[in-house]
Amino acid sequence: MRFSPLARLSTYGAILMFALLCRVATAQADDEVVLPSQVQQGAMVIGKVPPGSRVVYDDRTLDVTDYGTIVFGIGRDASGSAVVEITPPGGTSRRAQVAIIPRDFPVERINGVPPKTVSPPAAVAKRIARERAQVTKARVTSNDGLGFAEHFIWPVRGRISGRFGNQRVYNGTPGSAHSGMDIAASRGTPVKAPAAGTVVLAEPDLYFTGGTILIDHGYGIGSNFLHLSQLDVAVGDTVAQGEVIGEVGATGRATGPHLHWGMTWFGTRIDPLLVLERGG
Repeated sequence: MRFSPLARLSTYGAILMFALLCRVATAQADDEVVLPSQVQQGAMVIGKVPPGSRVVYDDRTLDVTDYGTIVFGIGRDASGSAVVEITPPGGTSRRAQVAIIPRDFPVERINGVPPKTVSPPAAVAKRIARERAQVTKARVTSNDGLGFAEHFIWPVRGRISGRFGNQRVYNGTPGSAHSGMDIAASRGTPVKAPAAGTVVLAEPDLYFTGGTILIDHGYGIGSNFLHLSQLDVAVGDTVAQGEVIGEVGATGRATGPHLHWGMTWFGTRIDPLLVLERGG
């Protein structure tokens, strides 16, 4: 079929117009800020900003992925709104607010805990302080891995025997709020990495947490696995989602075999169950 010059001109014009519209749509998408309108206390928040933006939340400048993804955590006791400041490349700074939904955190009474882990003797004070500093140091920095963006999987399957944020009372003595999620499982059950990452701490015998592994999932998001009976990874190892990293135990402050799975955004503790509920 032959087209007249006028028809060809008309066709070229339509193609050019379509290309321009696509370019405008792409530019608009690149300039878009996407954040949830509200989240619960303890949430991991994933959003999108124009690539190359400067983003500040809670006095921390966030790293932005090449495709404009950001991530941060909402603490257990956070309230009001999370305020995020975004300055696109060559653009004007803007503020986005994410409403924080409060939660109820019941009291959990745990009996039968080894007394020395409830009221440690003075002789181990230096050891405890040294180990806490070691764990804190492992969370200060983070790499540019993208495991945080995966749909997390359960490291073990079992009954939830302890929930994030609940106030703990050990042998009648008030303790701090629970920092993660306890999953009841038999001793020796394989523990799998819930998302890809790099092992930044692997210690077989910390005073309170026993066998302990910390994995950096990238951009400040990390997982910690406590009370392990066996460690199958070492510092510096890169693990894929689903890879076995250790075995369930009852080491440290524990009344029986279970996995304590905690998550953090740098020093902010977040709820693994909310991360699981993102979908996948």
